[in-house]
Amino acid sequence: MLLLGFFLGLTVGIGLWIWQQVQLRRYLKRVLQPLSSGSENVMLPLIPRLQREISIVQQQRQDLQQSLQTYQDLLNFAPLGYLQVDEENQLLWCNQQAREILYLQKWQAGQVRLLLELVRSYELDHLIEQTRDWQNPQTNEWVFHPSCNDAVQMPTVKSLLLRGSSLPLPNGQVGVFLENRQPLLDMNQQRDRSFSDLAHELRTPLTSIRLVVETLQNRLDSPLNRWVDRLMQEVDRLINLVQSWLELTQMEANPTMQLHPEVLDVRSLITSVWETLEPLTQKRHLSLDYSGPENLWIEVDPARIYQVFLNLLDNSIKYSPPHTTIQVHAKILSAQNTDSSDGLRPAGGDRDRGASRREALLQADRTDTVLEINLIDSGVGFSEADLPHIFERFYRGDKARTHSSLPENNSMRTIVGNGLGLAIVRQIIVAHGGSIKAMNDPETGGAWMQIQLREVMANSLSQDYS
Repeated sequence: MLLLGFFLGLTVGIGLWIWQQVQLRRYLKRVLQPLSSGSENVMLPLIPRLQREISIVQQQRQDLQQSLQTYQDLLNFAPLGYLQVDEENQLLWCNQQAREILYLQKWQAGQVRLLLELVRSYELDHLIEQTRDWQNPQTNEWVFHPSCNDAVQMPTVKSLLLRGSSLPLPNGQVGVFLENRQPLLDMNQQRDRSFSDLAHELRTPLTSIRLVVETLQNRLDSPLNRWVDRLMQEVDRLINLVQSWLELTQMEANPTMQLHPEVLDVRSLITSVWETLEPLTQKRHLSLDYSGPENLWIEVDPARIYQVFLNLLDNSIKYSPPHTTIQVHAKILSAQNTDSSDGLRPAGGDRDRGASRREALLQADRTDTVLEINLIDSGVGFSEADLPHIFERFYRGDKARTHSSLPENNSMRTIVGNGLGLAIVRQIIVAHGGSIKAMNDPETGGAWMQIQLREVMANSLSQDYS
């Protein structure tokens, strides 16, 4: 009986084992069915095949881990900082450059901390949120003021000019590249100080040389005096270069330069500048075509704005072919003009009372409008490579727009620029809260300068009030 029970149990156990193997094979067949080659006649052993598939998956996992490690090593070696946050703005990972820029040396990988708790930079936090909301790469530049709890290191902690470039990642994550622009800013400031000191030192000897040249001009007769005249032109060019450099350096050091605003009529301003340049326009038989609303007033610094249009019109004259027209178009954007034709006029001889009433009308007509002035010539225009650099200091573009390319008998050949005029123009426009950009006019093919200024006042004041 014991032997019979033993064999009966063994039979039941073997049967259960066979049933389990059958079920396991059916299950593996269903799992591996998508991996089969489609041929039902070829039946490979399931266990070895599963082992091979697992081995392949493990190899792929190792390759992915190796690639991830390679990318992390590259980011650690890169001169830019990089950090990555999850959908809740928790810091996931950052490279060594980001640690140094943001003073994150105490943070360790694996810590779950909000980025704003680690880095008190609301500009960086806003950049990340904006990137996540818009799902587009974003760029921003700001001054980062690090917080430091270590009293010993506090004297060495300085504010940094940072530029952040962010991009959206899957699952709400955001990656940010950080560029420390402070060394470049410090280098530019040091360069400007050096050039400014040099320009100050050059003014005195240049003035002395000019006095000597003036003395020679009075004592030499033709034809020797033409060499002295040429020398005087070169000395004046150097003096203008030094003065322009000092002026530009002062403007860049103080972007919000001290302005002395007054109310000016746009048409009268353009006409006055054109009359100043009339000797040059007559030689080349050039004409001015001005169009724009009548009695258009702006509140600007007269001397500075005069300098802007003097430079721009002078450039247009230099590069315009003879017997052509320089166009100046003024228009108001988003204008809300107020009709002030109420018949109010000052009594004869009562200029003071008339002036005060004019100011009152101008104040009443002030609106949040933008004045756009377009200056277009018929010259050769700018090359596409030069356009991004037109307003950079000392930038001299295509030879077609430099005086060295002009014929020897050209009457304008003696007028040589210094590469600072447009840089100064841009600084003055920016100081007034405006903007300027350079283009090529599609109709004339010449240079197209577009200026936009705020604080526009359009009204129907009589010319008697001007």
